[in-house]
Amino acid sequence: MTVLEDRIAMAKSDDEITLDEMFEQIEKMPAPEGYKVEIVEGTVFMSPQRDTRWEIILDIVEQLRAKYPRKRVKSDVRVDYPGHLNGFASDVTVMAEGAAKNESGLWRYQDVEFVAEVISKGTAANDYGPKKTAYAVAEVPVYLIADPYQRRVRVYTHPQGDSYTTETRVDFGTAVDLTTTTVGLTLTTDEFPSD
Repeated sequence: MTVLEDRIAMAKSDDEITLDEMFEQIEKMPAPEGYKVEIVEGTVFMSPQRDTRWEIILDIVEQLRAKYPRKRVKSDVRVDYPGHLNGFASDVTVMAEGAAKNESGLWRYQDVEFVAEVISKGTAANDYGPKKTAYAVAEVPVYLIADPYQRRVRVYTHPQGDSYTTETRVDFGTAVDLTTTTVGLTLTTDEFPSD
């Protein structure tokens, strides 16, 4: 089958396709190197990995590693979340102690304790909209958004229904106190670059 035939087949079967089938089709297509692929509410998004995003992601991961073993901290690893066809590859994910993959070899959203997303211009609406909703529905205790365009961090806690009841905003350069959350530490943002 050609790439065009694959895309036509995907378009025709959109109502019946599963996340696994969508990811299988995506893996067959030539995706540009250095792009992250996610499915948000049934739509495929590809975003380039830029230096600014990577530096913030790495900074967050390094700080989390002070508390968490390597196997619990993930980056760009697929987790399927509640809602219509939500297969996210979050920038940073912390799994609960003892978390295990499901029968399909994927991590379960029920075991996610923390998610961080670093904003890209092309996908910012997803991070502030449908992904935030899916994380709340999944009862992810802490959702952090680092926005290099606004030079601000937003932390969402206390999920209830399809929203979070608490939002904390801090500017880059200010410490993010997560000591009273499941994360249990303070993240520094002094070295977060901006765009």
